[in-house]
Amino acid sequence: MDWGTLLATLSGGVIAISGTVLADRLRHRREGERTSEARRRAVYIEFITAAGVGHARLRQIAQSPEAEADPDAAARAALSDAGIQEVRERLFIDATTGIAGAGQAMFERLRVLQRVVGEGAGQTSPAFHDAYHPYLDAVWAYRVAVREELEGTSFGPAAFGWQEWDGTDRCAVCREAAAGA
Repeated sequence: MDWGTLLATLSGGVIAISGTVLADRLRHRREGERTSEARRRAVYIEFITAAGVGHARLRQIAQSPEAEADPDAAARAALSDAGIQEVRERLFIDATTGIAGAGQAMFERLRVLQRVVGEGAGQTSPAFHDAYHPYLDAVWAYRVAVREELEGTSFGPAAFGWQEWDGTDRCAVCREAAAGA
C-alpha cells in the first residue's frame, strides 16, 4: 500500500468536506441576514403605519373635540386601536439601536399630541400646533434613520421643497400666528 496515495486521498476528502461545510454555513448566514433585514424592514414599516393611523385619528378628534363625549378617552383609544404599543415592542426587539431610539422619540411625541388632543385642544389651537410640529419632525427623523440604515442614502426637507421637517414653514395656522405676534 502506498501511504502517499492514501494520505493524498484523505487530505482531498477533508478539503472537499470542509469546503462544503463552509459554503453551507455561509449560505445559511446570508439567508439569516436576509431574513433579519426583511423582518426589520417589515416592523419599521408597520411601526410608522400604526403611528400614522393613530395620528390620523387624533387629527380627526382635534377637528371637532366638542363632538367627543370624552376627548381624553377618544384620544387614548386612537393609539390603542392603532396597535402602536404592540408594534413598538416588536420594534424594540428587532430594530437596531438607532432606529429604536428614533422610533421611541417619535412615539413620545405622538403621546404628547395624544395628551393635548385628550385635553380638548382643537386643530387650530396653539397647544395642538406646539405638540403637532415636533411630532412631524420626529416622524421625519425616523424615516430618515430607516432610509439611511436600509438604503444607505438620505435626504433632507429641501428634496421636497420644504425648509424644515416639522412643517411650520408650510402651516397656515403657524404663519398666521407668527404674523400676528
